[in-house]
Amino acid sequence: MLANSGNAAWMLMAASLVLLMTPGLAFFYGGMSQSKSVLNMMMMSFGAMAVVSIIYFLWGWSMSYGTQDIGGVFANPFEFFGLKDSITDADGNYIAGAWGYANIIDVAFQVTFAIITVALISGSIAGRVKYGTWLAFAGIWVTLAYFPLAHMVWGGGLLSGSENGLAAMIFGTTDDGEGGLVASVAPIDFAGGTVVHINAGIAGLILAIIIGKRAGFGKVAYRPHNLPFVMLGAALLWFGWFGFNAGSAFAADGIAGVAWVNTTAATAAAIVGWLITERIRDGHATSLGAASGIVAGLVAITPAAGTLTPVGAMILGVVAGVLSALAVGLKFKFGYDDSLDVVGVHLVAGLWGTIGIGFLASETGLFYGGDYKQLVVQIVIALFALVFTAIVTAVIAFALKPLGWRVSDEEEANGIDEAEHAETAYDFA
Repeated sequence: MLANSGNAAWMLMAASLVLLMTPGLAFFYGGMSQSKSVLNMMMMSFGAMAVVSIIYFLWGWSMSYGTQDIGGVFANPFEFFGLKDSITDADGNYIAGAWGYANIIDVAFQVTFAIITVALISGSIAGRVKYGTWLAFAGIWVTLAYFPLAHMVWGGGLLSGSENGLAAMIFGTTDDGEGGLVASVAPIDFAGGTVVHINAGIAGLILAIIIGKRAGFGKVAYRPHNLPFVMLGAALLWFGWFGFNAGSAFAADGIAGVAWVNTTAATAAAIVGWLITERIRDGHATSLGAASGIVAGLVAITPAAGTLTPVGAMILGVVAGVLSALAVGLKFKFGYDDSLDVVGVHLVAGLWGTIGIGFLASETGLFYGGDYKQLVVQIVIALFALVFTAIVTAVIAFALKPLGWRVSDEEEANGIDEAEHAETAYDFA
Protein backbone atom coordinates (compact mmCIF):
# COMPACT_ATOMS: atom_id res chain seq x y z
CA MET A 1 0.00 0.00 0.00
CA LEU A 2 1.28 3.46 -0.91
CA ALA A 3 1.73 6.10 1.77
CA ASN A 4 0.34 9.65 1.74
CA SER A 5 -3.33 8.66 1.60
CA GLY A 6 -4.31 12.13 2.85
CA ASN A 7 -2.44 13.79 0.00
CA ALA A 8 -3.91 11.28 -2.44
CA ALA A 9 -7.42 12.15 -1.28
CA TRP A 10 -6.75 15.86 -1.63
CA MET A 11 -5.32 15.45 -5.14
CA LEU A 12 -8.31 13.43 -6.32
CA MET A 13 -10.53 16.18 -4.94
CA ALA A 14 -8.39 18.84 -6.62
CA ALA A 15 -8.63 16.98 -9.94
CA SER A 16 -12.40 16.91 -9.61
CA LEU A 17 -12.49 20.63 -8.84
CA VAL A 18 -10.43 21.46 -11.91
CA LEU A 19 -12.61 19.22 -14.09
CA LEU A 20 -15.64 21.19 -12.86
CA MET A 21 -14.05 24.36 -14.20
CA THR A 22 -14.73 23.42 -17.83
CA PRO A 23 -18.52 23.10 -17.39
CA GLY A 24 -18.23 26.32 -15.37
CA LEU A 25 -16.46 27.91 -18.33
CA ALA A 26 -19.29 26.65 -20.56
CA PHE A 27 -21.79 28.62 -18.47
CA PHE A 28 -19.50 31.66 -18.36
CA TYR A 29 -18.96 31.73 -22.12
CA GLY A 30 -22.50 30.58 -22.87
CA GLY A 31 -24.02 33.44 -20.92
CA MET A 32 -21.78 35.93 -22.73
CA SER A 33 -22.88 34.61 -26.12
CA GLN A 34 -26.02 35.45 -28.09
CA SER A 35 -29.10 33.33 -27.42
CA LYS A 36 -28.83 31.80 -30.92
CA SER A 37 -25.27 30.55 -30.31
CA VAL A 38 -25.23 29.62 -26.62
CA LEU A 39 -25.48 25.84 -27.19
CA ASN A 40 -22.64 25.85 -29.67
CA MET A 41 -20.51 27.84 -27.26
CA MET A 42 -21.16 25.39 -24.45
CA MET A 43 -20.63 22.41 -26.76
CA MET A 44 -17.18 23.70 -27.63
CA SER A 45 -16.20 23.26 -23.97
CA PHE A 46 -17.82 19.85 -23.68
CA GLY A 47 -16.23 18.76 -26.95
CA ALA A 48 -12.83 19.76 -25.57
CA MET A 49 -13.48 17.57 -22.53
CA ALA A 50 -14.10 14.57 -24.77
CA VAL A 51 -11.33 14.98 -27.34
CA VAL A 52 -8.56 16.10 -24.99
CA SER A 53 -9.27 13.38 -22.40
CA ILE A 54 -8.92 10.62 -24.98
CA ILE A 55 -5.74 12.08 -26.47
CA TYR A 56 -4.20 12.76 -23.07
CA PHE A 57 -4.58 9.17 -21.93
CA LEU A 58 -3.18 7.89 -25.22
CA TRP A 59 -0.09 10.07 -25.71
CA GLY A 60 -0.50 13.36 -23.83
CA TRP A 61 0.81 12.15 -20.50
CA SER A 62 3.81 10.59 -22.20
CA MET A 63 4.58 13.73 -24.24
CA SER A 64 4.28 15.96 -21.18
CA TYR A 65 5.94 13.94 -18.44
CA GLY A 66 7.81 11.11 -20.11
CA THR A 67 11.44 10.50 -19.24
CA GLN A 68 12.69 10.34 -22.83
CA ASP A 69 13.22 14.04 -23.47
CA ILE A 70 13.44 15.21 -27.09
CA GLY A 71 15.37 18.47 -27.40
CA GLY A 72 13.85 19.88 -24.22
CA VAL A 73 10.61 20.50 -26.16
CA PHE A 74 8.58 17.33 -25.61
CA ALA A 75 8.95 13.76 -24.43
CA ASN A 76 8.55 10.55 -26.42
CA PRO A 77 4.80 10.10 -27.02
CA PHE A 78 5.17 6.32 -27.22
CA GLU A 79 7.04 5.76 -23.93
CA PHE A 80 3.83 5.70 -21.86
CA PHE A 81 1.35 5.39 -24.75
CA GLY A 82 -2.09 4.46 -23.46
CA LEU A 83 -0.69 4.93 -19.92
CA LYS A 84 1.36 1.76 -20.19
CA ASP A 85 3.87 1.44 -17.32
CA SER A 86 2.10 4.36 -15.60
CA ILE A 87 -0.50 2.59 -13.44
CA THR A 88 0.84 -0.69 -12.02
CA ASP A 89 4.17 -2.52 -12.09
CA ALA A 90 4.82 -6.11 -13.15
CA ASP A 91 3.63 -7.36 -9.75
CA GLY A 92 0.33 -5.48 -9.94
CA ASN A 93 1.33 -2.83 -7.40
CA TYR A 94 0.37 0.78 -8.05
CA ILE A 95 3.34 2.81 -9.23
CA ALA A 96 4.25 5.66 -6.93
CA GLY A 97 4.46 9.10 -8.48
CA ALA A 98 6.88 11.87 -7.64
CA TRP A 99 4.85 12.89 -4.58
CA GLY A 100 4.51 9.46 -3.00
CA TYR A 101 0.92 8.63 -3.88
CA ALA A 102 -0.20 6.61 -6.90
CA ASN A 103 1.10 7.97 -10.20
CA ILE A 104 -2.33 7.56 -11.81
CA ILE A 105 -3.64 10.34 -9.54
CA ASP A 106 -1.16 12.75 -11.12
CA VAL A 107 -2.46 11.69 -14.53
CA ALA A 108 -6.00 12.49 -13.38
CA PHE A 109 -4.95 15.91 -12.11
CA GLN A 110 -2.94 16.89 -15.17
CA VAL A 111 -5.52 15.92 -17.79
CA THR A 112 -7.92 18.48 -16.34
CA PHE A 113 -5.40 21.27 -17.03
CA ALA A 114 -5.11 20.24 -20.67
CA ILE A 115 -8.91 20.20 -21.02
CA ILE A 116 -9.53 23.68 -19.61
CA THR A 117 -6.67 25.20 -21.62
CA VAL A 118 -8.18 24.08 -24.92
CA ALA A 119 -11.69 25.09 -23.86
CA LEU A 120 -10.50 28.61 -23.00
CA ILE A 121 -9.49 29.25 -26.61
CA SER A 122 -13.06 28.76 -27.87
CA GLY A 123 -14.23 32.10 -26.48
CA SER A 124 -12.18 33.99 -29.05
CA ILE A 125 -14.06 32.49 -32.03
CA ALA A 126 -17.62 32.31 -30.72
CA GLY A 127 -20.59 32.13 -33.06
CA ARG A 128 -18.93 31.51 -36.43
CA VAL A 129 -16.88 28.29 -36.50
CA LYS A 130 -17.81 24.81 -37.71
CA TYR A 131 -17.97 22.40 -34.81
CA GLY A 132 -16.09 19.62 -36.61
CA THR A 133 -13.21 21.92 -37.45
CA TRP A 134 -13.07 23.08 -33.83
CA LEU A 135 -12.80 19.48 -32.62
CA ALA A 136 -10.04 18.75 -35.13
CA PHE A 137 -8.20 21.87 -33.99
CA ALA A 138 -8.59 20.87 -30.34
CA GLY A 139 -6.92 17.51 -30.90
CA ILE A 140 -4.06 18.83 -33.01
CA TRP A 141 -3.43 21.93 -30.90
CA VAL A 142 -3.28 20.10 -27.58
CA THR A 143 -0.74 17.73 -29.14
CA LEU A 144 1.49 20.30 -30.79
CA ALA A 145 1.16 23.28 -28.43
CA TYR A 146 -0.07 22.25 -24.98
CA PHE A 147 1.85 19.01 -24.41
CA PRO A 148 5.19 20.48 -25.49
CA LEU A 149 4.75 23.59 -23.35
CA ALA A 150 3.72 21.48 -20.36
CA HIS A 151 6.89 19.45 -20.83
CA MET A 152 9.04 22.53 -21.25
CA VAL A 153 7.75 24.13 -18.04
CA TRP A 154 6.78 21.27 -15.74
CA GLY A 155 8.40 18.21 -17.30
CA GLY A 156 12.05 19.27 -17.08
CA GLY A 157 12.32 20.90 -20.50
CA LEU A 158 13.58 24.24 -21.82
CA LEU A 159 11.47 26.51 -19.60
CA SER A 160 12.01 24.59 -16.37
CA GLY A 161 14.71 25.00 -13.76
CA SER A 162 16.72 22.09 -15.15
CA GLU A 163 20.41 22.39 -15.92
CA ASN A 164 19.57 22.32 -19.65
CA GLY A 165 16.86 24.96 -19.50
CA LEU A 166 16.96 28.53 -20.79
CA ALA A 167 17.32 29.96 -17.27
CA ALA A 168 20.47 27.90 -16.71
CA MET A 169 21.83 29.08 -20.05
CA ILE A 170 21.27 32.72 -19.05
CA PHE A 171 22.41 32.73 -15.41
CA GLY A 172 24.26 29.45 -14.97
CA THR A 173 23.67 26.52 -12.65
CA THR A 174 24.07 25.65 -9.01
CA ASP A 175 24.27 22.46 -6.95
CA ASP A 176 20.80 21.13 -6.14
CA GLY A 177 22.08 19.55 -2.90
CA GLU A 178 21.61 16.03 -4.23
CA GLY A 179 24.61 15.81 -6.50
CA GLY A 180 22.92 17.39 -9.52
CA LEU A 181 22.69 20.82 -11.11
CA VAL A 182 19.76 23.18 -11.48
CA ALA A 183 19.35 26.73 -12.77
CA SER A 184 20.68 29.29 -10.32
CA VAL A 185 17.48 31.29 -10.85
CA ALA A 186 14.59 28.98 -11.64
CA PRO A 187 11.51 30.08 -13.60
CA ILE A 188 8.33 30.16 -11.54
CA ASP A 189 5.03 28.93 -12.96
CA PHE A 190 3.17 27.46 -10.01
CA ALA A 191 -0.02 26.39 -11.78
CA GLY A 192 0.02 27.50 -15.40
CA GLY A 193 0.60 31.14 -16.29
CA THR A 194 2.57 30.11 -19.38
CA VAL A 195 1.23 26.60 -19.93
CA VAL A 196 -2.44 27.52 -19.58
CA HIS A 197 -3.22 31.22 -19.87
CA ILE A 198 -0.53 32.73 -22.10
CA ASN A 199 -0.83 29.56 -24.18
CA ALA A 200 -4.60 29.81 -24.61
CA GLY A 201 -4.61 33.60 -24.85
CA ILE A 202 -2.17 33.92 -27.74
CA ALA A 203 -3.81 30.95 -29.49
CA GLY A 204 -7.14 32.76 -29.22
CA LEU A 205 -5.64 35.92 -30.72
CA ILE A 206 -4.09 34.08 -33.66
CA LEU A 207 -7.32 32.20 -34.40
CA ALA A 208 -9.41 35.36 -34.18
CA ILE A 209 -7.15 37.05 -36.73
CA ILE A 210 -6.95 34.12 -39.16
CA ILE A 211 -10.63 33.10 -39.00
CA GLY A 212 -11.87 36.66 -39.16
CA LYS A 213 -14.59 38.77 -37.62
CA ARG A 214 -18.24 38.06 -37.04
CA ALA A 215 -20.46 39.61 -39.69
CA GLY A 216 -21.55 42.55 -37.57
CA PHE A 217 -18.36 43.18 -35.57
CA GLY A 218 -17.94 46.87 -34.87
CA LYS A 219 -21.50 47.60 -36.00
CA VAL A 220 -23.67 45.32 -33.86
CA ALA A 221 -23.67 45.39 -30.05
CA TYR A 222 -23.03 41.77 -29.05
CA ARG A 223 -24.47 41.82 -25.55
CA PRO A 224 -24.43 38.82 -23.18
CA HIS A 225 -27.78 37.10 -23.44
CA ASN A 226 -27.82 35.69 -19.89
CA LEU A 227 -25.84 37.48 -17.17
CA PRO A 228 -26.93 35.06 -14.42
CA PHE A 229 -25.25 32.30 -16.49
CA VAL A 230 -22.10 34.42 -16.62
CA MET A 231 -22.05 34.92 -12.86
CA LEU A 232 -22.81 31.24 -12.22
CA GLY A 233 -19.95 30.31 -14.50
CA ALA A 234 -17.60 32.72 -12.73
CA ALA A 235 -18.60 31.25 -9.37
CA LEU A 236 -17.92 27.70 -10.58
CA LEU A 237 -14.58 28.79 -12.00
CA TRP A 238 -13.57 30.40 -8.71
CA PHE A 239 -14.60 27.29 -6.79
CA GLY A 240 -12.77 24.97 -9.17
CA TRP A 241 -9.71 27.20 -9.18
CA PHE A 242 -8.91 26.16 -5.61
CA GLY A 243 -8.16 22.74 -7.06
CA PHE A 244 -6.19 24.40 -9.85
CA ASN A 245 -3.93 26.45 -7.57
CA ALA A 246 -3.99 24.80 -4.15
CA GLY A 247 -3.86 21.41 -5.87
CA SER A 248 -0.62 22.45 -7.56
CA ALA A 249 1.08 22.13 -4.17
CA PHE A 250 0.62 18.35 -4.74
CA ALA A 251 -0.01 17.86 -1.03
CA ALA A 252 -2.45 18.90 1.67
CA ASP A 253 0.11 21.14 3.33
CA GLY A 254 1.00 24.73 4.13
CA ILE A 255 1.87 25.61 0.55
CA ALA A 256 -1.63 24.54 -0.49
CA GLY A 257 -3.00 26.81 2.24
CA VAL A 258 -0.90 29.73 1.00
CA ALA A 259 -2.09 29.10 -2.56
CA TRP A 260 -5.74 29.01 -1.38
CA VAL A 261 -5.44 32.30 0.50
CA ASN A 262 -3.50 34.01 -2.29
CA THR A 263 -6.07 32.85 -4.84
CA THR A 264 -8.87 34.45 -2.83
CA ALA A 265 -6.90 37.62 -2.08
CA ALA A 266 -5.89 38.24 -5.70
CA THR A 267 -9.35 37.49 -7.04
CA ALA A 268 -11.10 39.78 -4.58
CA ALA A 269 -8.66 42.58 -5.39
CA ALA A 270 -9.13 42.06 -9.12
CA ILE A 271 -12.91 42.45 -8.78
CA VAL A 272 -12.34 45.78 -7.04
CA GLY A 273 -9.80 46.90 -9.65
CA TRP A 274 -12.12 46.03 -12.54
CA LEU A 275 -15.20 47.67 -10.98
CA ILE A 276 -13.34 50.88 -10.11
CA THR A 277 -12.05 51.07 -13.68
CA GLU A 278 -15.57 50.57 -15.03
CA ARG A 279 -16.98 53.17 -12.67
CA ILE A 280 -14.43 55.79 -13.69
CA ARG A 281 -14.61 55.00 -17.41
CA ASP A 282 -18.30 54.18 -17.89
CA GLY A 283 -20.06 55.48 -14.79
CA HIS A 284 -21.32 52.02 -13.76
CA ALA A 285 -19.99 48.94 -11.99
CA THR A 286 -21.53 45.95 -13.79
CA SER A 287 -22.19 42.30 -13.01
CA LEU A 288 -20.30 41.35 -16.19
CA GLY A 289 -17.37 43.41 -14.88
CA ALA A 290 -17.46 41.63 -11.52
CA ALA A 291 -17.52 38.21 -13.19
CA SER A 292 -14.73 39.18 -15.58
CA GLY A 293 -12.70 40.60 -12.69
CA ILE A 294 -12.99 37.25 -10.94
CA VAL A 295 -11.46 35.49 -13.93
CA ALA A 296 -8.73 38.13 -14.39
CA GLY A 297 -7.64 37.76 -10.77
CA LEU A 298 -7.69 33.98 -10.95
CA VAL A 299 -5.62 34.02 -14.13
CA ALA A 300 -3.01 36.42 -12.73
CA ILE A 301 -2.47 34.54 -9.47
CA THR A 302 -2.22 31.13 -11.14
CA PRO A 303 1.55 31.20 -11.81
CA ALA A 304 2.28 33.03 -8.55
CA ALA A 305 -0.02 31.37 -6.01
CA GLY A 306 2.70 29.61 -4.04
CA THR A 307 5.35 32.33 -4.07
CA LEU A 308 3.62 35.55 -2.99
CA THR A 309 2.48 36.91 0.34
CA PRO A 310 -1.25 37.67 0.64
CA VAL A 311 -0.48 41.39 0.34
CA GLY A 312 1.60 40.71 -2.77
CA ALA A 313 -1.31 38.67 -4.14
CA MET A 314 -3.67 41.59 -3.61
CA ILE A 315 -1.30 43.92 -5.46
CA LEU A 316 -1.02 41.43 -8.30
CA GLY A 317 -4.79 41.02 -8.40
CA VAL A 318 -5.82 44.68 -8.40
CA VAL A 319 -3.37 45.45 -11.20
CA ALA A 320 -4.72 42.48 -13.18
CA GLY A 321 -8.27 43.77 -12.77
CA VAL A 322 -7.35 47.23 -14.05
CA LEU A 323 -5.20 45.98 -16.93
CA SER A 324 -7.78 43.47 -18.15
CA ALA A 325 -10.66 45.95 -17.85
CA LEU A 326 -8.71 48.27 -20.12
CA ALA A 327 -7.43 45.53 -22.43
CA VAL A 328 -10.85 44.17 -23.44
CA GLY A 329 -11.31 47.31 -25.55
CA LEU A 330 -8.17 46.71 -27.60
CA LYS A 331 -10.06 44.48 -30.06
CA PHE A 332 -12.05 47.47 -31.25
CA LYS A 333 -8.93 49.59 -31.59
CA PHE A 334 -6.93 47.00 -33.52
CA GLY A 335 -9.80 45.29 -35.33
CA TYR A 336 -9.55 41.65 -34.21
CA ASP A 337 -12.77 39.94 -33.10
CA ASP A 338 -11.87 38.27 -29.82
CA SER A 339 -15.52 37.52 -29.16
CA LEU A 340 -15.51 36.79 -25.41
CA ASP A 341 -12.27 38.55 -24.39
CA VAL A 342 -9.87 35.63 -24.20
CA VAL A 343 -7.06 37.98 -25.16
CA GLY A 344 -8.07 40.82 -22.86
CA VAL A 345 -8.43 38.57 -19.82
CA HIS A 346 -6.34 35.40 -20.23
CA LEU A 347 -3.46 36.71 -22.30
CA VAL A 348 -3.10 40.07 -20.55
CA ALA A 349 -3.64 38.79 -17.00
CA GLY A 350 -1.54 35.70 -17.73
CA LEU A 351 1.35 37.83 -18.94
CA TRP A 352 1.06 40.15 -15.96
CA GLY A 353 0.85 37.27 -13.50
CA THR A 354 3.90 35.56 -14.98
CA ILE A 355 6.00 38.71 -15.17
CA GLY A 356 4.67 40.16 -11.91
CA ILE A 357 6.33 37.30 -10.04
CA GLY A 358 9.63 38.96 -10.88
CA PHE A 359 8.55 41.97 -8.86
CA LEU A 360 6.46 40.38 -6.09
CA ALA A 361 7.86 36.91 -5.31
CA SER A 362 8.41 36.91 -1.54
CA GLU A 363 11.95 35.50 -1.75
CA THR A 364 13.35 36.40 -5.15
CA GLY A 365 11.18 39.27 -6.37
CA LEU A 366 12.66 42.70 -7.10
CA PHE A 367 10.44 44.41 -4.51
CA TYR A 368 11.31 41.93 -1.74
CA GLY A 369 15.07 42.28 -1.62
CA GLY A 370 15.80 40.14 -4.63
CA ASP A 371 17.58 41.29 -7.76
CA TYR A 372 16.64 41.61 -11.40
CA LYS A 373 17.37 37.98 -12.32
CA GLN A 374 13.97 36.53 -11.44
CA LEU A 375 12.26 39.27 -13.44
CA VAL A 376 14.45 38.56 -16.48
CA VAL A 377 13.74 34.84 -16.30
CA GLN A 378 9.99 35.44 -16.04
CA ILE A 379 10.03 37.74 -19.06
CA VAL A 380 12.02 35.17 -21.05
CA ILE A 381 9.62 32.29 -20.38
CA ALA A 382 6.59 34.50 -21.11
CA LEU A 383 8.02 35.67 -24.44
CA PHE A 384 9.10 32.16 -25.40
CA ALA A 385 5.61 30.81 -24.71
CA LEU A 386 4.07 33.64 -26.75
CA VAL A 387 6.23 33.05 -29.81
CA PHE A 388 6.11 29.24 -29.66
CA THR A 389 2.34 29.02 -29.39
CA ALA A 390 1.69 31.79 -31.92
CA ILE A 391 3.69 29.95 -34.57
CA VAL A 392 2.19 26.52 -33.81
CA THR A 393 -1.36 27.88 -33.74
CA ALA A 394 -0.95 29.74 -37.03
CA VAL A 395 0.38 26.62 -38.76
CA ILE A 396 -2.53 24.51 -37.47
CA ALA A 397 -5.14 27.15 -38.35
CA PHE A 398 -3.92 27.45 -41.95
CA ALA A 399 -3.57 23.66 -42.27
CA LEU A 400 -7.23 23.21 -41.31
CA LYS A 401 -8.53 25.75 -43.83
CA PRO A 402 -9.41 23.02 -46.37
CA LEU A 403 -11.91 21.64 -43.82
CA GLY A 404 -13.56 25.05 -43.67
CA TRP A 405 -13.47 27.16 -40.54
CA ARG A 406 -16.53 29.35 -41.04
CA VAL A 407 -20.21 28.51 -41.21
CA SER A 408 -22.03 30.30 -44.00
CA ASP A 409 -23.12 33.92 -43.61
CA GLU A 410 -26.75 32.79 -43.58
CA GLU A 411 -26.11 30.18 -40.87
CA GLU A 412 -24.23 32.72 -38.78
CA ALA A 413 -27.07 35.23 -39.11
CA ASN A 414 -29.81 32.71 -38.33
CA GLY A 415 -27.92 31.10 -35.48
CA ILE A 416 -25.10 28.61 -35.29
CA ASP A 417 -27.00 26.43 -32.78
CA GLU A 418 -29.60 25.50 -35.38
CA ALA A 419 -27.04 25.14 -38.17
CA GLU A 420 -24.47 23.02 -36.34
CA HIS A 421 -26.55 21.15 -33.76
CA ALA A 422 -30.16 21.27 -35.02
CA GLU A 423 -31.17 22.64 -31.64
CA THR A 424 -32.06 25.92 -29.99
CA ALA A 425 -31.50 26.86 -26.38
CA TYR A 426 -34.89 28.53 -25.94
CA ASP A 427 -38.33 27.77 -27.33
CA PHE A 428 -39.97 31.12 -28.03
CA ALA A 429 -43.12 29.62 -29.61
